[in-house]
Amino acid sequence: MGIALKKPDDVAGRSWPAICIGLFVAFGGVLFGYDTGTISGILAMDYWKREFSTEADGEITAAQDSLIVSILSAGTFFGALFAAPFGDLLGRRLGLMTSAGIVFNLGVILQTASTSQPLFIAGRFFAGLGVGLVSALIPMYQSETSPKWIRGTIVGCYQLAITIGLFLAAIVNNSTKNRQDTGSYRIPIAIQFLWSLILVVGLIFLPETPRYLIKMDRYDKAAKSLGKLRRLPIDHPAVVEELNEIQANHLYEMSLGKSTYTECFKGTLGKRLLTGCLLQSLQQLTGVNFIFYYGTQYFENAGFDNAFTIQVITNSVNVASTFPGLYMVEKLGRRNLLLLGAIGMCVCQFIVAITGTVAGTTDLPAQRAAIAFVCIYIFFFASSWGPVAWVVTGELFPLKARAKCLSMTTASNWLLNWAIAYSTPYMVDADEANLQSKVFFVWGSFCFVCIAFVWFMIYETKALSLEQVDELYGIVSKAWKSKDFRPALHFSEVNTDAQRHMSIADIAAAQERKRSVQHDESPTTAPVEKV
Repeated sequence: MGIALKKPDDVAGRSWPAICIGLFVAFGGVLFGYDTGTISGILAMDYWKREFSTEADGEITAAQDSLIVSILSAGTFFGALFAAPFGDLLGRRLGLMTSAGIVFNLGVILQTASTSQPLFIAGRFFAGLGVGLVSALIPMYQSETSPKWIRGTIVGCYQLAITIGLFLAAIVNNSTKNRQDTGSYRIPIAIQFLWSLILVVGLIFLPETPRYLIKMDRYDKAAKSLGKLRRLPIDHPAVVEELNEIQANHLYEMSLGKSTYTECFKGTLGKRLLTGCLLQSLQQLTGVNFIFYYGTQYFENAGFDNAFTIQVITNSVNVASTFPGLYMVEKLGRRNLLLLGAIGMCVCQFIVAITGTVAGTTDLPAQRAAIAFVCIYIFFFASSWGPVAWVVTGELFPLKARAKCLSMTTASNWLLNWAIAYSTPYMVDADEANLQSKVFFVWGSFCFVCIAFVWFMIYETKALSLEQVDELYGIVSKAWKSKDFRPALHFSEVNTDAQRHMSIADIAAAQERKRSVQHDESPTTAPVEKV
């Protein structure tokens, strides 16, 4: 079955409002991508190095380089963890507005005003705090509002926005790199005010997610929100049925245990949390941010001509390659696409490593081959692990623990992001480990691990509602068998008092038997009237 480019006939109401809302909220990924991409070019600008250097030779040391880049990731790690209380106390919508409008902008102000390293580093930390909050709340908002038949594509658009942000950063950096005044770095940084302003203003007019409102026991407001998303009256049978299923699923989950951090590590929820954390960690260990954080410097140090231009090219490939991923996430499914991407990335990384190690970076054909396979690697990442990691984690968790679990999976992403940003200068610097192209052997090895991880840990959740994902994990024990799963459980029919100690598999089997009996007992032909 191909991607559903139009709403299925059996889905009531309209889907375009929820799709448009999900796509708009994805714009917040520009904050993430642009902020990440900006620093790569700024660190290579002559004026910035002269102004911010503390060394006699006017250069930035590996330790300073490492701290300046990685401090953003440290901020995002804590921001992602804080996303749980933000998302649960303020709500998904207001939490996003606060994160982008206040926390992130504080970091931008400090960076723009800075003329030395301490204030610049402080600004990057607070900007990171805002980016971390946004990076957890956006997939949460999207997954809770999107129709299930196109949810993967909508949540995947968050990664598209990240790539667009990276691309815009590369364009702006390339435009200001030769300025010999503070505008060389202040212009790229200050532009970020525009991105946060667009997001905050738009969120003023958007509804809160119906699932959050159900979680807060505001059924009437949830009905209004869902009615607005589906363009249906609040008493329409489709709205009532969907809300009842969401509410019944939430009540069932709450009957099994309270919504605490301890509960997140128990049972199938613990399995899902481990899957999400490993998925987000491995997304970083594929090495993609080595290219976007340090690409300009790496290409310059390796002797490549026009390093800034190469960075623009790699970012262009990143943006364009995300579009096939948005198509394939619904056509191939999450599991198959992640497998395909991991295999492609693994091959490309090893080819780049072998080419650079054997032929050297001063050989022109070797340079061209390395750039070509870096671009092919970016294609595989941007069309698979880039968007699908956010899609899968957004779908994994029940409502009661979604904010907490998503904050931890996103924090895992940022923790590894920080580790890579901090360690990479020491890995490639000529005065340190001096790995140069050999660093791609490291990323290639992790891509090989990704293949095994997907096979054993990633369940196929395509075309399932968020509530049906709970049933999937309750019934199917092995990831590679998940493609054969067909939902049979209706949470609205569950008696939470009588069945709370029964497994989901047992409850589903009981409901299936009950429906089978009712079907057998129903008359198949009209009774014959006696004359």
